[in-house]
Amino acid sequence: MTHLNLSEAYLERIITHHIGNKTLEESVRLSDEESLINQESKTYFLKYFLANFKVEDEIYCFTHTVNLDMNEVYKLVCEIFDNPGNFVTHSKSLAKLLYETSNHPKIKEGQFNIVHFSNIELDEEVTDAIGIFKSETNAPFIKMNRASGRFTLNHEFGFDLKDLDKGCLIVNTEINQGFKVLLIDKLGKTKEAQYWKDAFLQVEPVKNEFHQTNQVLGLTKKYVTEQLDQQFEVTKADKIDLLNRSVNYFKENESFEKESFENEVLQDHSVIESYRSFGKTYIEENDVEIPDNFEISAQAVKKQARVFKSVLKLDKNFHIYIHGDRKLIEQGVDNDGRKFYKIYFQEEN
Repeated sequence: MTHLNLSEAYLERIITHHIGNKTLEESVRLSDEESLINQESKTYFLKYFLANFKVEDEIYCFTHTVNLDMNEVYKLVCEIFDNPGNFVTHSKSLAKLLYETSNHPKIKEGQFNIVHFSNIELDEEVTDAIGIFKSETNAPFIKMNRASGRFTLNHEFGFDLKDLDKGCLIVNTEINQGFKVLLIDKLGKTKEAQYWKDAFLQVEPVKNEFHQTNQVLGLTKKYVTEQLDQQFEVTKADKIDLLNRSVNYFKENESFEKESFENEVLQDHSVIESYRSFGKTYIEENDVEIPDNFEISAQAVKKQARVFKSVLKLDKNFHIYIHGDRKLIEQGVDNDGRKFYKIYFQEEN
């Protein structure tokens, strides 16, 4: 289980550059010196940069198809850790790299911050970290100043402390394996946003128990919601029951065993064969590896369980929450053609 503690983090140095969209021929404006920030403001900047990193987030690492040392961001971060005196020079190189990968017309220009933190605790190891952040969403805010017996009201533009667009926290540990990297990308699933993770950073998930648990639950959810009723006659209540059994398996067991999961959760031989075929395609399309046995991550289960829907919506009149025995709910049609569900229970709470 991953333990992350950012409560004692300290902001050592920061520099800000401006990155435009290369395709739109917007400029890149580089700073020659570190950004000035007073001590009182550091608290707010720490919140802005670090508050969105959670212990339930997946851990990534730098990678490269040929050799890890050929990953330019990885190489520059290594040099910053080794010699912080070259912080400004290497930050400019990082800014130029990001600009070169900002070649989708929908990529927004924004402020690019490179930050050196100390007192970062990850898995009981206290070390330093490099944060790389891009702020794209500039919002107005109101300022009210009292002077000469009245208030002066005006507005300025800035960034919401709760809403970071893109960021990564590179923790100075496991260097030869590509560091441990935490990632934030508010628009990460859109096509234009892939440049941040894939083209610029070139990171991939660490293949640990969190990743493996996450992948199997994601595969199962996708199969139940998108494929199951294409091959079998099932009701929405059946699909919800199957999703509940999937999550319960991971909650009740410390390790995953493919055969036991299939027998306990899927049960039907034809469904198991269909699931295996779907899983093979899923693995190929997503370029992932899912072993037959692994330790279950409680953090991944907790995160995935939030998106496993157990609500049966009936027209606009009723919502039925199904958490337990599927046999206690029956579906039918009366003599007038009206659909109904019959629910059995012991007591009313």
